[in-house]
Amino acid sequence: METHRKAKTAVGRPRGFDAEEALERAMRVFWEQGYEGASLTDLTEAMGITRTSMYAAFGNKEELFRKALERYTEGPASYAARAAEEPTARDAATAFLTGSVRATTRPDSPAGCLGVQSALAAGGPGRNARDALIAWRNEGVAALRDRFVRAVDEGDLPPGADPGVLARYLMTVANGIAVQAASGATREELQPVADAALRDWPPA
Repeated sequence: METHRKAKTAVGRPRGFDAEEALERAMRVFWEQGYEGASLTDLTEAMGITRTSMYAAFGNKEELFRKALERYTEGPASYAARAAEEPTARDAATAFLTGSVRATTRPDSPAGCLGVQSALAAGGPGRNARDALIAWRNEGVAALRDRFVRAVDEGDLPPGADPGVLARYLMTVANGIAVQAASGATREELQPVADAALRDWPPA
């Protein structure tokens, strides 16, 4: 009887199921195909699990996407958080754009940015995913803005500098870099673009 109960609890989850590895694979599918472009079949086949196992471990597609976006933020997009720790505002801006170039042109990953790819293709059915992406991008802008507010307070940026505009400017450039990368632009082509974007950075 005990043996029967143990066997029953194992149904639906394949032997060797690794939730972290499955989530990594789901993240790459969303990264490459966008939210709406990634079908449940694409996701479960890449993850190596059944739909039943996916629902049990991660919830529905929207919940899986949110978890994948968190993994992306902590992994390939972690350059954004590290950039805010740079000693000067210019260093932070440079690290942010250089990180964007590197993350969107990694030879071992899909081209472009998971957040940008998914946002461009999110229509009505993907409204919740689109809202999650809007919040995600706004959080990124807010983190940069806070860093530049501190830079103004410390005298690292001139008093007339607008932290909000600078943050939005960097995010806009980074999003453009991601779109270009997804269209086939190389790291060698995009790094000079990032460099050019900082030529008129406000002096201290």
